[in-house]
Amino acid sequence: MSASTIASGLQIEHVSKAFGPVLALSDVTLTFAPGAVTALMGENGAGKSTLLRIIHGDHVPDAGRMVLDGVPLSLHAPRDAHRAGIRVIAQEPEIVPHVSVAENVYVGSLPRRARVLDRQELNRRVQADLADLGFERVLSPHTVGRDLSPAQRQIVEILRAVISDARVIAFDEPTSSLSEHEVAALFQIIRRLRDDGRIVIYVSHRLQDVFEISDQVVVLRDGRHVADRDTRTTNEQEVVRLMVGRDLSSMFAREHASVGEPVLEVRDLTTDDVRDVSFTVHAGEVVVLAGLVGAGRSELAHALVGDLPVRGGEIRVGGRPLRARQPKAAVRGGIGLAPEERKSDALFMDRSIRDNISLVVLDRLRRLRFVNRRAEHRLVEEFTRRLRVRTPSLEQLVSTLSGGNQQKVVLARWLARRPKLLILDEPTRGIDVGAKVEIYDIVQDLAHAGVALLVISSDLLEVLGLADRVLVMQHGHLTGELSRADATEEKILALAMADDLAATTGGPA
Repeated sequence: MSASTIASGLQIEHVSKAFGPVLALSDVTLTFAPGAVTALMGENGAGKSTLLRIIHGDHVPDAGRMVLDGVPLSLHAPRDAHRAGIRVIAQEPEIVPHVSVAENVYVGSLPRRARVLDRQELNRRVQADLADLGFERVLSPHTVGRDLSPAQRQIVEILRAVISDARVIAFDEPTSSLSEHEVAALFQIIRRLRDDGRIVIYVSHRLQDVFEISDQVVVLRDGRHVADRDTRTTNEQEVVRLMVGRDLSSMFAREHASVGEPVLEVRDLTTDDVRDVSFTVHAGEVVVLAGLVGAGRSELAHALVGDLPVRGGEIRVGGRPLRARQPKAAVRGGIGLAPEERKSDALFMDRSIRDNISLVVLDRLRRLRFVNRRAEHRLVEEFTRRLRVRTPSLEQLVSTLSGGNQQKVVLARWLARRPKLLILDEPTRGIDVGAKVEIYDIVQDLAHAGVALLVISSDLLEVLGLADRVLVMQHGHLTGELSRADATEEKILALAMADDLAATTGGPA
């Protein structure tokens, strides 16, 4: 094979794909070059996920073909893609829950001695891989899959791809669960892959990441390839306009209304993960919990809804004590939670949109022991229309929806329940700029309707744009509170690292 052929990269030639009446990709032609990081951008529903699934062999295109280094590809399953040297690192990786990290990383190629698993060699390999890639401090080879955090699961998937010597590696929202240290290590890996001449595809909605790591930006819109840009000669505003036809400055056009009576009052709350936390959220107020990964924000949210045990303190909703030992008690008390891990913790992926939305209001839809299907259909139709869930049918499986539309289904569920307090944990994680704007509009509408909102976010632009007040956590306790007028990125980060800064300087931050 000639050098020119080897350097040809991955070509997508006139590829189209439809799912029933929905045209996901239409005559897409583009090239992913070797020795370069190509960012694949577009709104949810633009066709990015479908293209990645075709590249990975999960879907077969209706028309067109793919060519890798001059050789046409015939991919009918992921194993075909793996044999061809293609790996896609999923946003939410599949982890074998009952085996170790080491076994998860080397699944399918475990080292053996006399047909018996050589655990010593396996652990040595993975420890060396972790050290080589800069993840040895955040992941142990011995940790069992079910005990991994979202960030650790992502690292396992990254390890799988890198050790495979794949020719093409696609990253789908790889930094969504990673800390700053882990992101820096990941970007170092990606640059190494690029410098080795591999073809790197990078899908992310985090514009800052795209402009830091990519060499080229490819934009899809409504299933069509609309633009290619050299990253060095474009900017965030142009990319957003190409994606959605909006300017970045319009994302936070929220009017901050006056707040009402206290809805949530937390006093000295203590769990296994947080201690002595006290705060209040009022009707019509958006309070944002900020902090670094591991600060205890999600654990606090799960304790408020009875999903984690409370060891001390008090929770009051609407002036009444809430003893939420189980989530159903919190729901009855007027609290809703849209968790960070929507696919595993919020949605039934193999059930319809209708089933997922009506889940928490079945008590209102029942007659004796039977659900009133007409009333259920009217209710679900109303909220999917209000939240602009893009779907051809209410019977569509939630698994077929884009990330933004899946998040809207979670929100529609709670809007149907009419909660007093809605907790949103990383509500825009893994969704595109256009869907983010729609989520922000929903938050504004809820606040104007008098709902109290507690939002957990790691996106500082989002924190500053949404919050009436910012509460900052570190190591399981609150380190400070900032009003909307006083909040800045620098002040939030200083509070998020207050303990570390105090330890470094030998005094209070």
